[in-house]
Amino acid sequence: MQGNLPPEAQEKIEQLQDLQETAQEVAVQKQEAESGLTEAQNALDELENIDEGTTMYRNVGELLVETDYDQAEEDLEDKVDSLEIRLETLEKQEERVQDQFESLQEELEDMLGGGMGGGPAGPGGPGAGGA
Repeated sequence: MQGNLPPEAQEKIEQLQDLQETAQEVAVQKQEAESGLTEAQNALDELENIDEGTTMYRNVGELLVETDYDQAEEDLEDKVDSLEIRLETLEKQEERVQDQFESLQEELEDMLGGGMGGGPAGPGGPGAGGA
């Protein structure tokens, strides 16, 4: 079907496919950040239930290294802060990609005379499937 389309429309379809790929990558990164944030927050909450004199260890690569309460707390707080910023950034990126996708989709629909009749971009706009 794409062989019958004007080159400009084919280019827009390729851009839409690239944006879909980017959206999927951002969604995966966002999910990983959310998971890491939940894990770090849970560890920080659990730390509150531990006596400050308790011997603790942290992972350093393949090793467990002894650490003290204050250092563990500081490391977890830093990790939570960092992941919150990362998550915020990914949410903004997700919004931008969605906006670009919708804008490009509208341009393509206008270019093709009102709609694509369904497909990966969703149902066509006004006039799609008519006459």
